[in-house]
This record gives sequence, C-alpha cells and structure tokens, in this order.
Amino acid sequence: MSGEITLFKFIAAGTFVLTLTAYAADEPRQPTAPGIESPGYTWNQIADEQMIALMAVGDPDHGAVVFEVCAGCHGMAALGTDDGAYPRLAGQHASVLIKELTDIRSGVRDNPKMFPFADQHVISTKEVADIAAYLTGLPVSADQGQGPGSDLERGERLYRKDCVKCHGRAGEGDAESFYPKLAGQHYAYLLRQVRNIHGGLRRNADPQMVEATGGYAEADMESVSDYISRLPLVGDAQP
Repeated sequence: MSGEITLFKFIAAGTFVLTLTAYAADEPRQPTAPGIESPGYTWNQIADEQMIALMAVGDPDHGAVVFEVCAGCHGMAALGTDDGAYPRLAGQHASVLIKELTDIRSGVRDNPKMFPFADQHVISTKEVADIAAYLTGLPVSADQGQGPGSDLERGERLYRKDCVKCHGRAGEGDAESFYPKLAGQHYAYLLRQVRNIHGGLRRNADPQMVEATGGYAEADMESVSDYISRLPLVGDAQP
C-alpha cells in the first residue's frame, strides 16, 4: 500500500509540475531587439509596425475601449501615479505614444511587466494608433508629483543647457521628432527615466540624451527632474 501511495504522490506531483510548466509557457514573453548597446542603432528609425501605426488614422473612441486593458495600471484618465510607477500618458504626443508602445512590443524598450498586456495578440497595430489618439486627447491636470524644490537653480541651468534643444523651453516636446512632452509629468517618473538613461538601462534612449546626462551626478539628475516637474502645462492641457 505504501508503494501505491508513493506512486500516486509522484504522479500527482508530476502532473502538477507539467501543468505549471504548460501555464508558464502560455505567458507571452517579451522579445529582445537590438537597442542602444548595439552598433548601428538608430534611435528614431521608422520601420515595420511603427511605420504602419504612424500612418494609420487613429480612432479615439475605439482607443478608449481598447485602453481598458491598460487602465488597471494606468487608470482610464491616464494621469499616472506620484510614486513614478506609472507615467502620465494623457496629453502626450500620439507619435511618442506609438513609438514607445511599438518599442516595447518589438523588445527595444524593456518592460516585461507591460508586455503581456501590450502584445500583438491583445492589441492590433491599428489599435496602437487608436489608443494613441485616445490618450493624446485626454486633459491633463496640474497636480503632478513634484520634487523637493531644494536646488531648482541648478535644475533650470541643466535643463536649459542639455534639454531645451529637443524638449523645448516649456517642455512641450516635438511630435514630429518623437520628443515627448515633459510638462505635467511626475517627478519620480522623470527621475527614474533619467537614472535609467544615465545608467544604460533604457535601451531605446536617444543617444543625444545619453551623452547629455553622461556626466551627471545624482544631485544633477534630481535637480533637473525637479525643475521639469514644475514646468507649467502648455498647449491644450487643462490647468
């Protein structure tokens, strides 16, 4: 009898392991594509799915429906969180949203947590454009998380020296060149991204930004992120 029990336990355990393995295999895993660490990397090269999505005419009404799969983390208003875990997506340039989402789908930007929700089996290429059209039309409130305000003079000096050329004096960005709006973004998220770019962890980063932040100390990253987090909202954003 003890032999039969042992055999039963073995079979049960084996079945359980096989079931878990099969379940894990069904979970979509983010691919890895060459990024800034690779020779010949071009930050703003438009090709493949990204080109198709950029050429599509986004439907914001359908985008709102599709975005529900993202709302569990980002919220339907897409205003992000003060702790920097999730950025503000509302009001962002549609071209930037398309670039970042397709970079995640292709594996140029690493985000394994987001990938299962953004995978092509969940969201089609046309729906990427729809989501971007929905998000870019959302209003943005002037209640973003801000830094401590301890060295804003340094932050302004660094921003004007290293950031204005691409992101604009008011943090308005440039839709055509894929430079994101920074005004209205949370301090903690800005700081996390500057740290990631400085440390080589954001593989779809603009090489110009990597170079610009290459000599930054931690205090520089904190102060410039703090200054950016206090830029007033621009354009059609709502105060």
